[in-house]
Amino acid sequence: MQNSPQSPIIEASKLTKQFGAFTAVDAISFEVERGEIFGFLGANGAGKTTAMRMLTGLSRPTSGQARVAGIDVAAHPEKVKQRIGYMSQKFSLYEDLTVMENIRFYGGIYGLPRKQARQAGSQLIEQLGMEAFARKQVSGIPLGWRQKLSFSIALLHQPDVVFLDEPTGGVDPVTRRQFWEMIYQAAETGTTVFVTTHYMDEAEYCGRVSIMVDGQIAALDTPDRLKSEFQAANMHEVFLQLTRPKP
Repeated sequence: MQNSPQSPIIEASKLTKQFGAFTAVDAISFEVERGEIFGFLGANGAGKTTAMRMLTGLSRPTSGQARVAGIDVAAHPEKVKQRIGYMSQKFSLYEDLTVMENIRFYGGIYGLPRKQARQAGSQLIEQLGMEAFARKQVSGIPLGWRQKLSFSIALLHQPDVVFLDEPTGGVDPVTRRQFWEMIYQAAETGTTVFVTTHYMDEAEYCGRVSIMVDGQIAALDTPDRLKSEFQAANMHEVFLQLTRPKP
Protein backbone atom coordinates (compact mmCIF):
# COMPACT_ATOMS: atom_id res chain seq x y z
CA MET A 1 0.00 0.00 0.00
CA GLN A 2 1.33 3.41 -1.02
CA ASN A 3 0.07 6.49 0.71
CA SER A 4 -1.81 9.21 -1.14
CA PRO A 5 -0.30 12.66 -1.72
CA GLN A 6 -2.57 13.95 1.07
CA SER A 7 -1.50 11.43 3.73
CA PRO A 8 1.62 11.80 5.90
CA ILE A 9 4.83 10.48 4.33
CA ILE A 10 6.11 9.37 7.78
CA GLU A 11 3.86 8.01 10.54
CA ALA A 12 5.16 6.80 13.89
CA SER A 13 2.80 5.37 16.50
CA LYS A 14 4.10 4.54 20.00
CA LEU A 15 7.44 3.64 18.45
CA THR A 16 9.65 2.06 21.10
CA LYS A 17 13.17 0.62 21.26
CA GLN A 18 14.56 -1.13 24.31
CA PHE A 19 18.02 -2.50 24.93
CA GLY A 20 17.58 -4.83 27.86
CA ALA A 21 16.19 -2.76 30.72
CA PHE A 22 17.11 0.53 29.01
CA THR A 23 14.45 2.29 26.92
CA ALA A 24 16.22 4.34 24.25
CA VAL A 25 13.03 5.45 22.47
CA ASP A 26 9.89 5.58 24.60
CA ALA A 27 6.57 5.27 22.71
CA ILE A 28 6.98 8.28 20.42
CA SER A 29 4.18 9.25 18.01
CA PHE A 30 4.34 11.87 15.27
CA GLU A 31 3.66 12.50 11.58
CA VAL A 32 5.64 14.22 8.83
CA GLU A 33 3.96 15.68 5.75
CA ARG A 34 5.13 15.25 2.18
CA GLY A 35 7.65 17.92 1.14
CA GLU A 36 8.21 19.04 4.72
CA ILE A 37 11.60 19.88 6.24
CA PHE A 38 11.32 18.21 9.62
CA GLY A 39 13.99 18.81 12.26
CA PHE A 40 14.62 16.04 14.77
CA LEU A 41 16.59 17.52 17.65
CA GLY A 42 18.04 16.20 20.87
CA ALA A 43 21.22 15.98 22.91
CA ASN A 44 23.56 13.02 22.54
CA GLY A 45 21.83 9.99 24.02
CA ALA A 46 18.33 11.48 23.70
CA GLY A 47 17.27 8.71 21.31
CA LYS A 48 17.08 10.59 18.00
CA THR A 49 19.60 8.41 16.11
CA THR A 50 17.95 5.23 17.41
CA ALA A 51 14.57 6.55 16.22
CA MET A 52 16.01 7.40 12.81
CA ARG A 53 17.49 3.89 12.49
CA MET A 54 14.04 2.41 13.09
CA LEU A 55 12.43 4.72 10.53
CA THR A 56 14.99 3.74 7.88
CA GLY A 57 14.64 0.00 8.46
CA LEU A 58 18.10 -0.38 9.98
CA SER A 59 16.77 -1.34 13.43
CA ARG A 60 13.61 -3.25 14.35
CA PRO A 61 11.37 -1.59 16.95
CA THR A 62 10.64 -3.37 20.21
CA SER A 63 7.03 -2.25 19.92
CA GLY A 64 4.90 0.30 18.14
CA GLN A 65 4.72 0.95 14.42
CA ALA A 66 6.28 3.16 11.77
CA ARG A 67 5.20 3.69 8.18
CA VAL A 68 7.30 5.49 5.58
CA ALA A 69 5.81 6.21 2.15
CA GLY A 70 2.87 4.01 3.12
CA ILE A 71 5.09 1.00 3.92
CA ASP A 72 5.28 -0.74 7.30
CA VAL A 73 8.97 -0.37 8.11
CA ALA A 74 9.25 -3.40 10.43
CA ALA A 75 7.40 -5.70 8.01
CA HIS A 76 9.10 -4.52 4.79
CA PRO A 77 12.43 -2.82 5.60
CA GLU A 78 13.92 -3.54 2.15
CA LYS A 79 10.95 -1.92 0.38
CA VAL A 80 11.37 1.16 2.55
CA LYS A 81 15.08 1.39 1.72
CA GLN A 82 14.17 1.62 -1.98
CA ARG A 83 12.01 4.69 -1.29
CA ILE A 84 14.40 6.67 0.89
CA GLY A 85 17.80 8.32 0.77
CA TYR A 86 20.12 8.31 3.76
CA MET A 87 23.16 10.38 4.63
CA SER A 88 25.04 9.32 7.73
CA GLN A 89 26.87 11.60 10.11
CA LYS A 90 29.93 9.41 9.57
CA PHE A 91 30.06 10.15 5.84
CA SER A 92 29.06 7.13 3.82
CA LEU A 93 31.03 7.53 0.58
CA TYR A 94 33.99 5.32 -0.28
CA GLU A 95 37.13 7.42 0.05
CA ASP A 96 39.30 5.16 -2.11
CA LEU A 97 36.91 5.54 -5.07
CA THR A 98 36.72 8.58 -7.32
CA VAL A 99 33.75 10.94 -7.26
CA MET A 100 32.31 9.41 -10.45
CA GLU A 101 32.95 5.86 -9.24
CA ASN A 102 31.02 6.60 -6.05
CA ILE A 103 28.10 7.98 -8.03
CA ARG A 104 27.96 4.94 -10.32
CA PHE A 105 28.34 2.54 -7.39
CA TYR A 106 25.45 4.07 -5.45
CA GLY A 107 23.40 4.32 -8.63
CA GLY A 108 23.71 0.54 -8.87
CA ILE A 109 22.81 0.12 -5.19
CA TYR A 110 19.68 2.21 -5.76
CA GLY A 111 18.74 0.06 -8.77
CA LEU A 112 19.39 2.59 -11.53
CA PRO A 113 20.30 1.07 -14.94
CA ARG A 114 23.98 1.64 -15.78
CA LYS A 115 23.26 4.16 -18.56
CA GLN A 116 20.86 6.12 -16.37
CA ALA A 117 23.35 6.14 -13.48
CA ARG A 118 26.08 7.45 -15.80
CA GLN A 119 23.82 10.22 -17.14
CA ALA A 120 22.63 11.13 -13.65
CA GLY A 121 26.24 11.23 -12.49
CA SER A 122 27.29 13.61 -15.24
CA GLN A 123 24.34 15.89 -14.48
CA LEU A 124 25.08 15.79 -10.74
CA ILE A 125 28.74 16.74 -11.22
CA GLU A 126 27.75 19.61 -13.51
CA GLN A 127 25.09 20.87 -11.08
CA LEU A 128 27.55 20.82 -8.18
CA GLY A 129 30.32 22.39 -10.24
CA MET A 130 32.61 19.48 -9.41
CA GLU A 131 34.05 18.86 -12.86
CA ALA A 132 37.60 19.35 -11.52
CA PHE A 133 37.00 16.62 -8.91
CA ALA A 134 35.20 14.02 -11.05
CA ARG A 135 38.22 11.72 -11.41
CA LYS A 136 39.76 12.41 -8.02
CA GLN A 137 39.47 10.06 -5.08
CA VAL A 138 36.93 11.26 -2.53
CA SER A 139 39.65 11.24 0.16
CA GLY A 140 41.39 14.08 -1.71
CA ILE A 141 38.55 16.59 -1.90
CA PRO A 142 37.52 19.10 0.82
CA LEU A 143 34.99 18.07 3.48
CA GLY A 144 32.40 20.60 2.36
CA TRP A 145 32.41 19.21 -1.17
CA ARG A 146 32.21 15.66 0.18
CA GLN A 147 29.16 16.53 2.26
CA LYS A 148 27.37 18.14 -0.70
CA LEU A 149 28.28 15.16 -2.89
CA SER A 150 27.00 12.70 -0.28
CA PHE A 151 23.68 14.54 -0.04
CA SER A 152 23.30 14.69 -3.82
CA ILE A 153 23.98 10.96 -4.13
CA ALA A 154 21.33 10.28 -1.47
CA LEU A 155 18.89 12.00 -3.87
CA LEU A 156 20.16 10.22 -6.99
CA HIS A 157 17.18 7.82 -7.23
CA GLN A 158 14.62 10.57 -6.47
CA PRO A 159 13.49 9.16 -3.10
CA ASP A 160 10.28 10.13 -1.35
CA VAL A 161 12.18 10.91 1.86
CA VAL A 162 15.81 11.70 2.59
CA PHE A 163 17.12 11.14 6.12
CA LEU A 164 20.08 13.32 7.11
CA ASP A 165 21.96 12.57 10.31
CA GLU A 166 23.95 15.65 11.43
CA PRO A 167 24.70 16.54 7.77
CA THR A 168 26.57 19.81 8.43
CA GLY A 169 28.78 18.64 11.30
CA GLY A 170 32.32 19.95 11.00
CA VAL A 171 31.85 22.21 7.98
CA ASP A 172 32.32 25.97 7.85
CA PRO A 173 29.38 28.43 8.07
CA VAL A 174 29.42 29.22 4.33
CA THR A 175 29.21 25.54 3.41
CA ARG A 176 26.47 25.04 5.98
CA ARG A 177 24.42 27.79 4.33
CA GLN A 178 25.00 26.28 0.87
CA PHE A 179 23.98 22.87 2.18
CA TRP A 180 20.70 24.26 3.49
CA GLU A 181 20.05 25.85 0.11
CA MET A 182 20.32 22.33 -1.35
CA ILE A 183 17.88 21.05 1.28
CA TYR A 184 15.35 23.72 0.32
CA GLN A 185 15.75 22.85 -3.37
CA ALA A 186 15.09 19.17 -2.59
CA ALA A 187 11.97 20.04 -0.58
CA GLU A 188 10.67 22.23 -3.41
CA THR A 189 10.70 19.19 -5.72
CA GLY A 190 8.52 17.28 -3.24
CA THR A 191 11.20 15.33 -1.38
CA THR A 192 10.61 15.19 2.36
CA VAL A 193 13.70 16.03 4.42
CA PHE A 194 14.07 14.49 7.88
CA VAL A 195 17.15 16.04 9.48
CA THR A 196 18.92 15.79 12.81
CA THR A 197 21.19 18.63 13.87
CA HIS A 198 22.80 19.93 17.04
CA TYR A 199 23.07 23.46 15.59
CA MET A 200 20.08 25.23 17.11
CA ASP A 201 20.19 28.03 14.52
CA GLU A 202 19.54 25.34 11.88
CA ALA A 203 16.36 24.36 13.71
CA GLU A 204 15.00 27.74 12.59
CA TYR A 205 15.29 26.60 8.95
CA CYS A 206 12.86 23.70 9.47
CA GLY A 207 9.12 23.80 8.90
CA ARG A 208 8.57 21.96 12.17
CA VAL A 209 10.89 20.56 14.79
CA SER A 210 10.65 17.77 17.33
CA ILE A 211 12.83 17.87 20.44
CA MET A 212 13.73 14.54 22.04
CA VAL A 213 14.55 14.38 25.76
CA ASP A 214 15.35 11.05 27.45
CA GLY A 215 13.78 8.99 24.69
CA GLN A 216 10.54 10.96 24.51
CA ILE A 217 9.28 13.84 22.36
CA ALA A 218 9.25 16.80 24.74
CA ALA A 219 8.00 19.33 22.17
CA LEU A 220 6.87 19.36 18.53
CA ASP A 221 5.74 22.41 16.54
CA THR A 222 6.98 25.15 14.25
CA PRO A 223 10.00 27.09 15.52
CA ASP A 224 7.93 30.28 15.85
CA ARG A 225 5.23 28.59 17.92
CA LEU A 226 7.77 26.90 20.17
CA LYS A 227 9.56 30.20 20.78
CA SER A 228 6.25 31.80 21.64
CA GLU A 229 5.18 28.93 23.92
CA PHE A 230 8.45 28.99 25.85
CA GLN A 231 8.82 32.80 25.69
CA ALA A 232 12.23 32.30 24.11
CA ALA A 233 14.20 34.54 21.76
CA ASN A 234 15.56 31.61 19.76
CA MET A 235 15.49 27.82 19.50
CA HIS A 236 18.61 27.48 21.61
CA GLU A 237 16.69 28.94 24.56
CA VAL A 238 13.79 26.56 23.90
CA PHE A 239 16.19 23.63 23.87
CA LEU A 240 17.84 24.74 27.12
CA GLN A 241 14.49 25.02 28.88
CA LEU A 242 13.46 21.53 27.81
CA THR A 243 16.76 19.87 28.65
CA ARG A 244 17.56 21.74 31.87
CA PRO A 245 17.82 19.24 34.77
CA LYS A 246 14.76 19.35 37.00
CA PRO A 247 15.41 20.36 40.62
